[in-house]
Amino acid sequence: MKDPVYKLIELTGTSTTSVEEAVEKAIKRAHKTIKNLCWFQVVETRGNIDKGKVHHWQVTIKVGLAVEA
Repeated sequence: MKDPVYKLIELTGTSTTSVEEAVEKAIKRAHKTIKNLCWFQVVETRGNIDKGKVHHWQVTIKVGLAVEA
């Protein structure tokens, strides 16, 4: 396809370890059921605090996927 068309979906990944792991978990899970994932954009990063420390990360991403012809 000369000029591809993309669809956007929004996902939220979570992790007790890192922002990067939260993103990777969201993409890995989406890859199981969605074809043609191409790129992602971090939309929002948030988390929970417990006893003065980061307890849990939540990262919302937009994922672009190529629409098949």
